[in-house]
Amino acid sequence: MLKLMAETRGRTVILSIHQPGFRIMKLFNSILLLANGTVLHHGTVDQLTMRLRLMGLHPPPHVNALEFAIESIDAIIQEDKEEEEEKGTQNSNTETELKTTQTLQELFHQSKVVDDEESAAAITDDEEFIYISGFANSRTRETMILTQRFWKNIYRTKELFAFRSIQMLISGAVLGSIFYKLEDDLLGAEERVGLFAFILTFLLSSTTEALPIFLQEREILMKETSSGSYRVSSYAIANALAYLPFLLILSLLFSLPLYWLVGLNQSGFTPYLNFLLLIWLILYTANSVVVCFSALVPNFIIGNSVVSAVMGSFFLFSGYFVSKNGIPKYWIFMHYISLFKYPFDGFLINEFSRPEKCLQAVLGKCVVSGEKLMKEEGYGDERRWRNVLIMLSFIFLYRFISYVILRFRCSQGGGIIRWIFLPKMIMPSQPR
Repeated sequence: MLKLMAETRGRTVILSIHQPGFRIMKLFNSILLLANGTVLHHGTVDQLTMRLRLMGLHPPPHVNALEFAIESIDAIIQEDKEEEEEKGTQNSNTETELKTTQTLQELFHQSKVVDDEESAAAITDDEEFIYISGFANSRTRETMILTQRFWKNIYRTKELFAFRSIQMLISGAVLGSIFYKLEDDLLGAEERVGLFAFILTFLLSSTTEALPIFLQEREILMKETSSGSYRVSSYAIANALAYLPFLLILSLLFSLPLYWLVGLNQSGFTPYLNFLLLIWLILYTANSVVVCFSALVPNFIIGNSVVSAVMGSFFLFSGYFVSKNGIPKYWIFMHYISLFKYPFDGFLINEFSRPEKCLQAVLGKCVVSGEKLMKEEGYGDERRWRNVLIMLSFIFLYRFISYVILRFRCSQGGGIIRWIFLPKMIMPSQPR
């Protein structure tokens, strides 16, 4: 069954069998018998039995030939040495010698020489150099395969995704019940601002739970890229694409009960879509930050501490605790690179930038409107999409930084890409 599955699906099956019986042995196509790095036999069980008999070693009845050969390794090695010496004496005048035994190191060097000769033969006289990439698939194909693998991994850990989904749904419902049907006055506006600040804190700080998963994936990435399975760029793109639909599902589960229970902007369905987009970008930004730091830090403890410190600093300079005008000039740069600032501004613009939003009325006349208040604070409606673009820029920046770090880490461990120059130049014997 395993053989059929490997042939039909094009898979490699690796398994360990302890003390296999003779019936299982008969199923093997070939057996490799090694001793001290030397190949003693590479062939079928019947060929091994015949070879033992030619050496004068006769396995007793009902005894496994392979087990008998393992017990008789010393005799086989001695017989091979005698045959090699005899053949060496007979063929001393020939240029090449056919050896009956070869070490694994010799086999490796032989294959290496053949590969280098074939690569050198591909160089033409009018070429200065040729760039050879040992990748089996194109970058697009690699990205598709890795994206599919990420989806399978998420599906295999469906308990984690299910728990995360339930957590987001319950959190949205609980927050909606706490801030249920806020009033459209100054007190209600203050409560809405507090709600937006808590949403940002909750969403941006709750994604560190994925840090151990990304750290494990980093180790797998370094092993697979060192063997030339795929490019680091393909992994980075696939990682960025794979989580988009799942984060959208989490955004829907969180925003649906929260938005309508609180009674946020009810002027149509478009404000809800803007709110959903902001939630989605917040989750994706947090995911990108965790991916970036998982590529940088050595372990989960340090990574968790660094991410918590960075998020805390960003929240402090977001403008919620200290306004932009109150931040010292030598710290103002933290306000502009804060991940909390732009979604927080987006929430305020989406909620209050509408003419009919009256925060305070006197004798039936509106004296403080949401739109006027937003313009006085510098939150015009034209900044709505600028905030979205800045959030997308942050996502791209953190993803790109993670790619650069992973590329550097993988290059330190070697790779399969090499440059082949003209014969006048030095051809490296090892891949760079």
